[in-house]
Amino acid sequence: MLELPFGLTIDWSFWSWFVSLSVPRAALALFALGGWTLLAFFFFKAGAELWAEYREKAKYTKNWNWVLLAVDIPALFIQTPKAVEQIFAHLSGALSHIDIGQKFWQGKKQKWFSFEIISIEGYIQFLIRTEAEFRDLVEASIYAQYTEAEITEVEDYVDNIPDSFPNADYDVMGAEFKLSENDAYPIRTYPEFQYNLSKDAVFSDPMAAILENFSRIGYGENFWMQLIVEPVGGHWKEEGIELAKELMGHSESPHGPSFADRIMAFFHSLGAELFLALFGGEPSESHDSEHEDKANITPGMKETVELIERKVDKIGFKSKMRILYAAQSAVFNPARCIEGFIGAMNQFHQQNRNGLVPFMSTHAHYDSSHRKSNKLKKSFVKVFKKRKMKWKTCNGYILNIEELATIWHFPLPFVKTPLLQKAGYKRGEAPAGLPVESSESPLKRRLASPPALEAPATAPPEELPFG
Repeated sequence: MLELPFGLTIDWSFWSWFVSLSVPRAALALFALGGWTLLAFFFFKAGAELWAEYREKAKYTKNWNWVLLAVDIPALFIQTPKAVEQIFAHLSGALSHIDIGQKFWQGKKQKWFSFEIISIEGYIQFLIRTEAEFRDLVEASIYAQYTEAEITEVEDYVDNIPDSFPNADYDVMGAEFKLSENDAYPIRTYPEFQYNLSKDAVFSDPMAAILENFSRIGYGENFWMQLIVEPVGGHWKEEGIELAKELMGHSESPHGPSFADRIMAFFHSLGAELFLALFGGEPSESHDSEHEDKANITPGMKETVELIERKVDKIGFKSKMRILYAAQSAVFNPARCIEGFIGAMNQFHQQNRNGLVPFMSTHAHYDSSHRKSNKLKKSFVKVFKKRKMKWKTCNGYILNIEELATIWHFPLPFVKTPLLQKAGYKRGEAPAGLPVESSESPLKRRLASPPALEAPATAPPEELPFG
């Protein structure tokens, strides 16, 4: 027993008994005293997630019908990435507000989109994969910004490579990207790629560095990129607002201090008063000086706070970006494009901001007989073909529409990329007898010719007025 002033005592007998126990018995005692609640919560959460996933596959997602749309833009159609930003804003209308009953009983799940750039033996194509329910939404959002665009449904290209590895004919290397900092920090976006080298502003299209890696693919090689986006609500903005307040030195809640904060402040002030009463002295003003130091932030930190606020001002999507290089074993050379693509992602990073960095790959540097490497390849190819958001530990991150349009947008006309599929300058019939050289896309169209209309089988009445 420990005697304290004001007639208070502290009984240490329980802790003395607990410290005397062996490690297994101490763990068992903790489990009996309440540790079982944590274990029960863990199993309940895991069971709920497995049940929701089962209901999704059994009742909801099994009826989904995915379509892959190839988008071709006229060669001289000038639109900045702002047009693609408006496309992403248009697609935010696909957000579904799913309650607990719809999630755990009906298996309802938010549908997503996949914005892709692929190179098949050097032929480059921009693609959008969507569920059939939102095909009209995707086409309307594109035509609203690119009136002369050509949108064609094509067969899925991912079926051209095998599912399991090791494989005698093919080898693959894939990588996923994540944000290097908190989701609230923005990456460098397209408005900051404009330079004033003369009296006229010059836009350095970041897509030029990205597409350069796709153009280096040769015979028997494939290089594919996916940018998966899923509409989300605005809950992610709260974290950005709190981070901005913390950086500015104002971490208090807009609704005032919480009950716990009041209790801690009370005991802090009580302890300070007791200390002064026992030992004397003057009240310290370190708290006020600390608050003043926080308020005096640097210009760079102030700019970071402004960028965070600009990010949360716009619509956000849960996102995931990944790349896959697949080639025949005789010509397999991932160094041809993988390192260059990672370097191209570095152009979106600046100090005190965010960046896209690779965090998980298939470890293709291992020997082809390595079991771990082959297991990772098989797993990665599976999620790539199904365009799943989650792979391994990362379940996506938040990018707003400006950031998404910076990473994925149709290049401007001055970006000279060989074999980039573009729509014709103007639709019309060619003169008769004109020789035409065809360069057919390796992507096969899925659209079938519409059925011919037949005349009605019913005969007209025999007696008609006026003969």
